[in-house]
Amino acid sequence: MATTLMATMAVTLTACSSSSPSLYTLAPVAGPLQPVPLGFTPVTTLPAVVEVRKPTISGALDRDRIVLSDGGYKLRISATDSWSAPLIEQIPHVVAKDLAQRLPGISLFVQDDATATTPQAYVELVITRFARDDAGNAVLEAQTAVHREESDAPKTNQSILLKTPAPGGTEALVSALSTLLGQASDQIAAQIRQLPPPPSAEQ
Repeated sequence: MATTLMATMAVTLTACSSSSPSLYTLAPVAGPLQPVPLGFTPVTTLPAVVEVRKPTISGALDRDRIVLSDGGYKLRISATDSWSAPLIEQIPHVVAKDLAQRLPGISLFVQDDATATTPQAYVELVITRFARDDAGNAVLEAQTAVHREESDAPKTNQSILLKTPAPGGTEALVSALSTLLGQASDQIAAQIRQLPPPPSAEQ
């Protein structure tokens, strides 16, 4: 009888531990349209097509389960909540949608998307923080680079560190991280606007 009881408990524990996690998806966030800087890059020299490349993501963040916080020398990972798709897929698609809304007239797509279009410029991302800190703020820390298609084209590099309150559970964190990606997209859109003209436009 004791053996039967232990077997029943084992089955019950296995069923509980194998229950499906809650899945969360990052979402685009609307932002201000980006005007052309006066006296700087004319509209005709802006790239018509931009590719957002898949980001490099810190190994601590690159996992199915959502990293809830990374403060105090400790990484806290959700036991029940997961990303609906890998961050390497979600982040560039959200950024591309954010940029498309901010840069009307410019076509954007993500690396490896099915398209026959040749990009005239690229957006590159390195994500090093994407979780809560000890103060309960969502934190996005990243490096961005924007450059034209030419192999020797100069890169516009930028370090980004953004924070916003994220009280509550996982849904509040994911919402706040989406907001931070929108704020990062504001800065990336400005980088695209400030690209130097292509060599053909300078001749």
